[in-house]
Amino acid sequence: MKKYIVALTALVTLWSCQSDEQYEDLNRDPKNPTQVASDFLFTAATVSLSDNMATPNVNQGIYRFLAQYFTTTTYVDEPNYIFTSRQNPDNVWSEIYRDVILDLQDAKSIVAENAELEQAEKDARMGQLEVIEVYAWHVLVDSFGDIPYTQAGQADEFPLPAYDDDMMIYEDLISRLDNVGTMLSAGQGYSSADVVYGGDMNKWMMFANSLKLRLGMRISDANPGLSQSTVESAVADGVFAANADNATVEYQGNDPYGNPLWEDLVLSGRSDFLASNTIVDYMNDLDDPRRMVYFDENVEGYVGGIYGASNNYGDYTHIGDPFLQPTREGILLDYAEVRFNQSRAAELGYNVPGDAETHYNAAITASMNYWGITDEAAISSYLSQGDVAYDGSDEQFATQYWIAMFDNPFQGWSVWRKYDAPELNIPVEFETEVPLRYTYPVDETNLNETNSEAAAEAIGGDSAQTPVFWDVQ
Repeated sequence: MKKYIVALTALVTLWSCQSDEQYEDLNRDPKNPTQVASDFLFTAATVSLSDNMATPNVNQGIYRFLAQYFTTTTYVDEPNYIFTSRQNPDNVWSEIYRDVILDLQDAKSIVAENAELEQAEKDARMGQLEVIEVYAWHVLVDSFGDIPYTQAGQADEFPLPAYDDDMMIYEDLISRLDNVGTMLSAGQGYSSADVVYGGDMNKWMMFANSLKLRLGMRISDANPGLSQSTVESAVADGVFAANADNATVEYQGNDPYGNPLWEDLVLSGRSDFLASNTIVDYMNDLDDPRRMVYFDENVEGYVGGIYGASNNYGDYTHIGDPFLQPTREGILLDYAEVRFNQSRAAELGYNVPGDAETHYNAAITASMNYWGITDEAAISSYLSQGDVAYDGSDEQFATQYWIAMFDNPFQGWSVWRKYDAPELNIPVEFETEVPLRYTYPVDETNLNETNSEAAAEAIGGDSAQTPVFWDVQ
């Protein structure tokens, strides 16, 4: 993890000279690569991806509601999963396709045509771009199911792109990660423009392998054979070994480059968000020491806002102080997740070093340590209590995994979908079931009607209760 003041200062300079529309035009013109450097596009795409994963904004991805970590005081449509009010699926779709994937693909074209770069540097940069792009693609698949993939981003040739099968996309993403190690090890890639590791290529290789581990474990029920081979190769090639390896984006302390949490919880001047009673109640029952970090102590004890209801801001527990800081880092993938995934891999009998219980305990410990809880006696006491001590059940495993993903809410939602645990609340206002996926964007159903209808039929219906392919339990 490295600061990116230099890179984003350059971005600010670029943006100050161009209107949003002019910058968008430059961003979409890979035939004239000298007009915008690939560095800017790489930085912008990575930050946009991190913003999408971190934001609590009701107009965006609402992952913190989908995982029931947050609830609201005033706006109840989004925690009740009413997508039509603000077209949340449309916003996620356009953000990732337009501001992440297309930027990365433009950057790849620019790198390929840059005669001033040595081939080794080109390969290394391509590897960094590829890892972020694979990450973005898998978020889209996990959010929607079948999506445009092979024909996407080719507007001249495919103005109405066909949708690809989600399992086939996953197979290709895994194949791309199989090949990315060679690129990343070729030489030195982006440094000052690299907002994740500041040019540390060894860390990028661990990130690629840890992402591969994530994808492999996602499909353990849908495609056990590919899951096992993917996980085993990822672990053998080297995944995160400590919190210091985490793939995170560190934000600056000024608007508009502060963490999206800070923007909505502090800079907005509003009092819209509370800790949800879903997460608070689980952690209260376990006397979890992370409560002092996750939550504020503004009321006696910890009392989560009623999920999906209108709540009085002063009556319920607020979000903890670490999440109110403009420089709060955005988490893309962390060490705790890696150890949880290795635990389940070991439980399934995959050939990975270590046993399931050791990895499980290490995952919880990694989460505790990350949040500044280092008292070994306190951690040991937590791990030894009856509801936490490893028993191999999906409910216990998923509950601990979900608690640890509090600041990586897309993962929290995915954990719940895959393991059907922990039990989440039915939102109070509309009593809507927790979504298993996003419905397709309105723009797609209107403008790409034939292809989106075919995709909806292929996945079993364009419903929020249609599971994505790996959610087979």
